[in-house]
Amino acid sequence: MSYLLRIDSSASGDASHSRQVADTFAKDWSGDVVTRDLALNPLGHLDAAGITVRTTPAHEQTPEQQEAAALQDELVEEFLGASAYLFAVPMYNYSMPSVFKAWLDHIMIVGRTFGTGGTAPASGRPAVLVSARGGGYGPGSPQYGKDFVVPALETILGDTLGLDVRTITPELTYAPIMQPLRHLVPLYETSLARAHDLARRHAADLSPAA
Repeated sequence: MSYLLRIDSSASGDASHSRQVADTFAKDWSGDVVTRDLALNPLGHLDAAGITVRTTPAHEQTPEQQEAAALQDELVEEFLGASAYLFAVPMYNYSMPSVFKAWLDHIMIVGRTFGTGGTAPASGRPAVLVSARGGGYGPGSPQYGKDFVVPALETILGDTLGLDVRTITPELTYAPIMQPLRHLVPLYETSLARAHDLARRHAADLSPAA
């Protein structure tokens, strides 16, 4: 069965702009959706057992390595079983939430999801990345060049895992709640409206029935 794999990582619950825009995409998606919420059910960070099990023969694995292998198998099978992807990954302190980085560390396995000697197994599959941020990081803004989320994820998801990534970045989400940014509310509203519109358009373009 093919499905859309949705990965959420915001700790803000329903107040998360990344989740809200991802919800818009999911509502217009015509196929099945499998959701993994890393904020509600975080994965442990990759540890020594998780690293060493990848090069340890099965008959030599410790109980800790076997447990790590079972988790990685579950996550990799879930990832490779999808035909499309929706990643809701907000900017936290210029980077991605650690729970999403942990997920990446568990599924990025040489010989399984990339580095297989040919094209990556998921190569060419569509992915939508939604990354909301409190400020503005576009050209001409004071924070331009300090976005370390989107460039990193477009490299990892696109260049390494081979996904066809479309990125949506609702900006200035702090404008309605932080007094120094209140004058930017109109820009925030425009950015958010555009993000939801892009989500609907991408869902229409990428849905199985499209």
